[in-house]
Amino acid sequence: MQFFIDPYFPDTLDAVGDAGMAGFDEKRPLYFSGCKNFLAKYREEIKQLHHGGASGAEVTHLLSDMMDELHNRLFLSIVYDLGGGDSMLEHVSLVAVGGYGRGELNPFSDIDIMFLHDGILPATTVEDIAQKLLYFLWDMRLDVGYSVRKIADCVEMAATDATVKTALMDARFLSGSRPLFATLTKVIFGQILPKSSDSFIKEKIADMKNRREKYGSTVYLLEPNLKEGEGGLRDLQTAIWVARVKYKFLDLRELIIKGILDDEELDVYRAALDYLWRIRNELHYFSGRKNDQLTFDAQVHLAGFLGYQGNGRVLAVEDFMRDYYRQANKVEHFTSSLISRCIWRDEGALKILGYFVRRPVGDGCFVLKGELIVPDESIVEKDPTIMMKMFELAQKHGVDFNVRVKGIIRRNLALINDKFRRSREVNQSFLNILRSTKGVAATLRLMHHLEFLNRFIPELEHIYCKVQHDMYHIYTVDIHTLFAVEQTEKMLSGELKETMPLPCAIASQIGKPELLLLAVLFHDIGKGSGGGHAEKGASMIPTIARRMGLSREGSERLEFLVRQHLQFAHISQRRDLNDEKMIAQFARQMGTSENLKMLYLLTVADVRAVGSDVWTTWKASLFQELYEKAFSILDRGGFQLEASSERVTAMIKKVTDLLENDYQVAQIRQELKAMPVRLLLSNPAPLIAEQVRLLLGLEQSDIQTRLTHQKESGNSEYTICAHDMPALFSRITGVMAANGINILGAQINTSKNGKVLDILQVNSPQGNLVTDVARWDKIEQDMRQAIHGEVQVSTLVAKRKRPTLLTARPAPRFATKVDIDNEVSEEYTVIDILTHDKVGLLYLITSTLAEMGLYIGVSKISTKVDQVADVFYVRDIFSQKIVDPDKLGEICSKLITAIDEWV
Repeated sequence: MQFFIDPYFPDTLDAVGDAGMAGFDEKRPLYFSGCKNFLAKYREEIKQLHHGGASGAEVTHLLSDMMDELHNRLFLSIVYDLGGGDSMLEHVSLVAVGGYGRGELNPFSDIDIMFLHDGILPATTVEDIAQKLLYFLWDMRLDVGYSVRKIADCVEMAATDATVKTALMDARFLSGSRPLFATLTKVIFGQILPKSSDSFIKEKIADMKNRREKYGSTVYLLEPNLKEGEGGLRDLQTAIWVARVKYKFLDLRELIIKGILDDEELDVYRAALDYLWRIRNELHYFSGRKNDQLTFDAQVHLAGFLGYQGNGRVLAVEDFMRDYYRQANKVEHFTSSLISRCIWRDEGALKILGYFVRRPVGDGCFVLKGELIVPDESIVEKDPTIMMKMFELAQKHGVDFNVRVKGIIRRNLALINDKFRRSREVNQSFLNILRSTKGVAATLRLMHHLEFLNRFIPELEHIYCKVQHDMYHIYTVDIHTLFAVEQTEKMLSGELKETMPLPCAIASQIGKPELLLLAVLFHDIGKGSGGGHAEKGASMIPTIARRMGLSREGSERLEFLVRQHLQFAHISQRRDLNDEKMIAQFARQMGTSENLKMLYLLTVADVRAVGSDVWTTWKASLFQELYEKAFSILDRGGFQLEASSERVTAMIKKVTDLLENDYQVAQIRQELKAMPVRLLLSNPAPLIAEQVRLLLGLEQSDIQTRLTHQKESGNSEYTICAHDMPALFSRITGVMAANGINILGAQINTSKNGKVLDILQVNSPQGNLVTDVARWDKIEQDMRQAIHGEVQVSTLVAKRKRPTLLTARPAPRFATKVDIDNEVSEEYTVIDILTHDKVGLLYLITSTLAEMGLYIGVSKISTKVDQVADVFYVRDIFSQKIVDPDKLGEICSKLITAIDEWV
């Protein structure tokens, strides 16, 4: 495409230099109109080319060419209109720098230009030229950055500012004095780049590290940053900057001539740029602004734009993102490989002294400069099993692979066949890696990065770059798995014993840590097959275990852990942990204490690996409660429960003894006998004594409350005691929502005498303790008014739901789901609700249940970022489970309608 700007300017403007003509300021409106029409026409034509399938490179270069035409015409017009003519142009150059200097512009990219002058023109003249052009471009709503410099300024600033040095590397002549720009180019390559090149390279590597810490230290974030994230455009640019400082080239093909890159690697670089540019172009067009974040809604749009189509098991967006991650992985490999070659500048000299400075570690491998090297690459072709040995040796000696060793692994992946996978030597080496006390996760990450792990265990290919399209998981399945391995390793080593004493103590008791690590590595292996991933993953284990040469016992335990890996989290967070029969059933399912210990540790690692905010002290306490109760049953060696009547009698005696000095014994015993049996059996005597005090206190005041802060678990326990009434729990949840209190769990206890004792575990929406006394006084006041009917709870909640000017972050949507279970509890019908979080949601659900005449006995609330999994144990007005199919259908229908219509 050629760009013609002249037709957009009136003919009179072509008479530049005519002394009788008006100046630039008088002509400015005509210039402005012409430039606006020019940009409108060609921007639309380029956009149509893009939508018609033009490559990323073609569009970025066309956009750059279009801006060149605009800038050059304006620059020359300004110079001539100032009366300078050709003589002035001999002393000033317009230079493109940064991305614009590389000729790489996306639809809404920043544009960086430099006004280069030789110091002969008055500084005010150069500033006048710069200001006239810049203000014109800014008025055109272009995002333009600029500098005005002499060559000496460039040298001085580049010496102290790596950003300036980087920008100058990409400098490109636009207009004005070519000799002046040629002098700058000589200075860049003769003075600026050679000066402090080592420190520049170190600074760029440090910048890259800092960038990854800010935007994500893995390629596999679910909402990656296309430019700044690992495997993005900035990584490619950094690699080329470092190489240019090191090898002083103008054309990339010089790197091939110098033997730094080969043709295939250069093709990888260009293909990666083109791929990322095409995505970035569409991301800009879709957003209508500069944008580099691949948000969930942008991903869905891009998948459709690029022609991806879903099938029954995989969404189009998941296929698109999987390809994106694979491409990002190639970018990361290219970047690290090229930068490593630039750092190893002394390697040629070291080869001469190789045998004197390198240390042999066996199997043809050596350690040199903190890296594993393999001088004779042919040993892998002769014996492919050495590849696994390389990983074991690197782990044993605490070193990384040299970049050439990484290349050896990548080039020889085809040698990993069924014979390799069944090799006793290979599997023994792999298990040695897992048994090591250090570097397990790091070694598995390296295997994954080089795609060795997928070749060795092909079942892992199912989850390679597998996207989980929600806001709960922030990593792809494979990376989540590797993070879970890392968490497991930290528990096994005791690294986390200060913050997680129980898991670390249990981990120290594990007899075969390699089995636990394999279970963690395989726990989500069934996710790539769609639906029921625990069962599907478990069905793959016998084949894998046979191939690895595991014992029958090891294979069965591994299969058990993968099949049951969701159970521990499900029961601890969504079931009543005071239901002794359910706990006994869970313990029976575990079979042995070793199974329970491993499943507990697997679940802790799984949850902690999801994201930094997912593991909470509340979850930790629930996990610990389930573990200790189940372990106690297994430790007894039997599943028979002590007769509840005997335990109730014993508890009544203990509590009576604690209270007999303050109340009449008959009064105490009467209150205790009216209390629910499950409450008496699930709490210690001192706590029940405090609860009895509240119940007896209703004689003096019709509402009693008790607040205790539990700093170790990060939540507070709020107990409220009142006489039973319709929708009481709904009123309580409404007041809490109206006051910004987050309810984690609730136990609703109704005595036979009509008194209600509701116990709530609460914290702030940010997960912190709420200790502000004034805030709790306000809650107390609102609670009394709500229970007495002096205020409408719906009004309080509505105030909390005031609309905000802030736009909510787009999230992947899923349908509200309601499941009803009449098997898990003998006394209650259990309702599981999965939906998106909303202000006042718990109040909405509880009030809807109350309207249907249902009484809530236990409630457990679990929030996962944007998802809510609420569980309610309910009975009808006759204290019976709900079994009528029509009634059950009505409950589901009304709950879904109420939730979906709640805004």
